[in-house]
Amino acid sequence: MVMGRSTVASAFMAPRRADGDRSGRARVALAGLAVLLVATAFVSLAAGASDASIFGVLGRMLGGTEAGLSHRDAVIIYDIRLPRVLLGALVGAALAVSGALMQGLFRNPLADPAIVGVSAGASLGAVSVIVLGATVLAPVTAFFGIFALPLAAFAGALVVTLALYRISTRRGRTSVATMLLAGIAVGAMAMAFTGLLIFAADDRQLRELTFWTLGSLAGSTWTKLWAAAPIILAAFALSPFLARGLNALALGEASAGHLGIAVERLKGGAIFAVAAAAGASVAVSGGIAFIGIIVPHLLRLAIGPDHRYLLPASGLLGASLLLVADAASRTIVAPAELPIGIVTAAVGAPFFLWLLLRKRGLLDM
Repeated sequence: MVMGRSTVASAFMAPRRADGDRSGRARVALAGLAVLLVATAFVSLAAGASDASIFGVLGRMLGGTEAGLSHRDAVIIYDIRLPRVLLGALVGAALAVSGALMQGLFRNPLADPAIVGVSAGASLGAVSVIVLGATVLAPVTAFFGIFALPLAAFAGALVVTLALYRISTRRGRTSVATMLLAGIAVGAMAMAFTGLLIFAADDRQLRELTFWTLGSLAGSTWTKLWAAAPIILAAFALSPFLARGLNALALGEASAGHLGIAVERLKGGAIFAVAAAAGASVAVSGGIAFIGIIVPHLLRLAIGPDHRYLLPASGLLGASLLLVADAASRTIVAPAELPIGIVTAAVGAPFFLWLLLRKRGLLDM
């Protein structure tokens, strides 16, 4: 009887001591990523064509009399750079978390909102409000106010995500090849309608849309931050409740159901979170690709696939990477500014090709 109890106890304890358990490493990584995010935020505040220094801000915060800011520097730091940094951190985190959620939902590391057409759907919703907000959609923009743009992008992303899941999943099994091909087709359709709206835009709207479609944080304001933050934060608040279900879903839908996971509710929650995070991000920053595929994949290699740690770690690393990319976009050709989508695509496209070559066997399914 004693041996039986010992055997049962050892069976429960074995996974905690197993070599594959990387929870300790994951906790250390989360702390390190939090420190990295704070550091990159300060670097981003200091970067730019202006000589306004973040050290002046720190000096004033710490009560230093010799480090006071001029009125010009205060406007640059508080009204231009600070909302940009906060919005960039939110957008980067949202793109990375939505990528991790999509990859968990589809059970494949090639899933990403930008690659499979979700961002294109969000762009269509946002462009519709920009171009038609004063005419056809005037009642909608009047009713929702500053939230009209992010809500329209959320709606576009939600429709595309639902369509993509319905098309690529059959009898509880998701076809990776169907998902990628359907994403290309749905994204092309969304971009076609977006092109029609851009064709109908006036000169003022065209100037806004041209830079916006390449991805940029240049127009960041406190108003945009307050409009997008509630939707993105709602997705963040939902994601921890999906982690256990996504871990079980890796075994297949039938196995997850036997483990007590409400699979359909899990799918609905994941789709809603992806649409909210990706849609609100596209609404305020335009199309920024590859953050959602690079970050989760790197973290899986480092801390493992456990979504309890993968989702918050993706948010922290995604925020840091986008802030670094934004700082680079402001300094590479200063005093001009590169669209941030160009920077992320230049780094992310080769990474995606490498990942695609590694995962070629999955496309034979």
